[in-house]
Amino acid sequence: MLSWNEIRVRAAQFAAEWADASYEKGETQTFYNEFFEVFGKRRRDVARYEEHIKKLDNTHGFIDLFWPSVLVVEQKSAGRSLLAAAQQAGAYFDAISERERPRHQLLCDFKTFELLDRDTREEVRFPLFELPDHVEDFAFIVGQRRRALREEDPVNIEASELMGRLHDALDESGYQGEDLERFLVRMVFCMFADDSGIFPRQDMFLHLVEERTSVDGADLGPWLTQLFEVLNTPVEQRQRKLDEDLAKFPYVNGDLFAERLSIPGFDSEMRAALLDACRFNWSKTSPAIFGALFQSVMEPIERRSQGAHYTTEQNILRVIEPLFLDDLRAEFDALVSTHTGDVVTEL
Repeated sequence: MLSWNEIRVRAAQFAAEWADASYEKGETQTFYNEFFEVFGKRRRDVARYEEHIKKLDNTHGFIDLFWPSVLVVEQKSAGRSLLAAAQQAGAYFDAISERERPRHQLLCDFKTFELLDRDTREEVRFPLFELPDHVEDFAFIVGQRRRALREEDPVNIEASELMGRLHDALDESGYQGEDLERFLVRMVFCMFADDSGIFPRQDMFLHLVEERTSVDGADLGPWLTQLFEVLNTPVEQRQRKLDEDLAKFPYVNGDLFAERLSIPGFDSEMRAALLDACRFNWSKTSPAIFGALFQSVMEPIERRSQGAHYTTEQNILRVIEPLFLDDLRAEFDALVSTHTGDVVTEL
């Protein structure tokens, strides 16, 4: 399975290659064959072109692309009205049997995408060149569910409050000082990696905490100790009998997980505070603003009300840059170099 970073690279390449596409009849099928390849999926394995359908008014039509129970696509030539496409898709949707009625509807004119989740009524609209920023809206293509994010909640406030509550719970248990700060930085890395494609599968860390640790939190500390050791060990040097879930985590080159920390003991409330932070969508939070986010609650009065106690942006970036941003940029450049054409994107 491709990581989200690999998918974003492919999406950038796709957007560049199709920037001049315009003709519905002549280019639609090639367009969507390559669109599905962005996600590592063969279109012919899941979806059909020109699906014949009898509409409720007894007229007949052909769905441009139909993935039973998952997706219906109506494609128009560049500049054509997507309102007409929406009406057409709606008529097809009503005529599809309930068993095969798709959850998702995509309208496109090569230049603009309009994706609708018919269950939640959530809709996103964006131009082709922004596709790399929206690949996770198509998580259903790879069998994943995109986590909903309440747009009305400012990311920095919500993230700082979640980490503040975790900090307070740890601090009140007697786990304090430099170990606490280093531990929180590791937690932020794992949660960001969970949502941004750095870990090979989404929500790996969340799954480990939620599914493999006891509700009372008694075994959470030992699990985290094992995880830190795994993240600090190259894959080829790991134990052959390593737990299957732990073995899926990648090696993180650098010093973030190299130093052995004293690990806090957890109870059910502390575990719940960690899970609340894990369920937050950290992919919307840039690593470059972690320091500013943490520093925003550094003053004593704010720290008491929001619960944050973190290192400065300079120190955070001093750790994060060599640990994974530099490697991520190198991975990005290597992936781009394997594709034909020139895609200039700054990470």
